[in-house]
Amino acid sequence: MRDEIVRAITADGLVKAAAITGRDLVERARNIHTLLPVATAALGRTLMAASLMGDAMKIDGSSLTLQIKGGGPLGTILAVSDEAGNVRGYVQNPHVELMEKAPGKLDVGRAVGETGSLTVIKDLGMKEPYVGTIDLLSGEIADDIAAYFVESEQIPTACALGVLVGTDQSVTSAGGYLIQLLPGAGEDIITKIEAGVQRVGSVSHALEGGLDGAGLLRAVLSDFDLEILETHPVEYRCYCSRDRVTRALISMGREELSSLIQEQGQAELTCQFCDQIYRYSKEDLEEILANM
Repeated sequence: MRDEIVRAITADGLVKAAAITGRDLVERARNIHTLLPVATAALGRTLMAASLMGDAMKIDGSSLTLQIKGGGPLGTILAVSDEAGNVRGYVQNPHVELMEKAPGKLDVGRAVGETGSLTVIKDLGMKEPYVGTIDLLSGEIADDIAAYFVESEQIPTACALGVLVGTDQSVTSAGGYLIQLLPGAGEDIITKIEAGVQRVGSVSHALEGGLDGAGLLRAVLSDFDLEILETHPVEYRCYCSRDRVTRALISMGREELSSLIQEQGQAELTCQFCDQIYRYSKEDLEEILANM
């Protein structure tokens, strides 16, 4: 099953929905950051939420950042999506030991923590980005994303996110959905959606059972006539490059760069998102300084 986002709307125009399947992108994040299972689940959920939200903006050059600071052992979790849902991210402490609610059930909420905040930053290419922050609800991430939409954007939302990790610590399935009410939707619509959410249950197990993104939406919204609007692939994608890192060095300013040359004689910078290492010799740094 390929990684993709599926967008749909009900025939009555009262509900919009999107689903993501993301096993490969979460597995790539696991390999890049050598994540242990609870970090895989937490970062995976955050990556897929950011992907769904970033893709929804549909503005060329825009980006969306999700930052979760829950006070738990995982530390800060950050994910960044472009306008097409391609996403990258990291977790501050990727090697947190196994935390379970029950055998085989990862305790993501406790690993993330629930005493902090979730921040959404939307960069639409304007002078200032939009920034919205809410207190965390549970640390389970999907609940917190739904709460963000209700509190910050006044959009009633159902969100589910899941990552299933195998006994060898690899990702066996990953995905999720966002279902949102549009103006005019009444209590009967909410009741039908809630029933569908309960009926389908765990997203990761539903995907493991053979459903794709469209099948997941049809299963949850089986009481509605659903129209699929679009389907397109997404991936874990980092935009780092030596040119970008060089610009970051330039942004340090002449004085600080000169100090770096004198004190260390070289520089080694690692991308937070893909762990690519960029090395600069003394001659490289002196050339950058000379051209500033």
